[in-house]
Amino acid sequence: MAVDHPDTNQDGYVCVTRGVRVTVRSFYLDDQSQPEDSRFVWAYRVRIENQGAEPVQLLRRTWEITDARGRTQHVNGPGVIGEQPLLGPGEHFEYTSGTPLQTPSGFMVGTYHMVVAESGEAFDVAIPAFSLDSPHQGGRMH
Repeated sequence: MAVDHPDTNQDGYVCVTRGVRVTVRSFYLDDQSQPEDSRFVWAYRVRIENQGAEPVQLLRRTWEITDARGRTQHVNGPGVIGEQPLLGPGEHFEYTSGTPLQTPSGFMVGTYHMVVAESGEAFDVAIPAFSLDSPHQGGRMH
């Protein structure tokens, strides 16, 4: 049975599901944002680490991106940044992506849809919810 363990520490937002640890950090991109035009942009860095005993492969992703007004975008697609990484025990994969919002804050949460490489057994890995904070907001969203 998969158990999710969300946590936040100095390394970012962390969640472990079935031996797969996902760590996320978000960064506001002031140089790409245009607050006067309601355009706020963030990058997020994700580290996916296989702490289990079997090789696993990330096949698809699902994201929910919610702005400060409660509007949610659903993003689904194959792999991440054009890749479907295969991770042996102890291996990790890191990537950086980004998202724009029309509000100065928001949050993201998601799921990686994975398989055990040898058996083909499908399972979902939780991506921890993380906040998108900018200096243009009144308070932080969590």
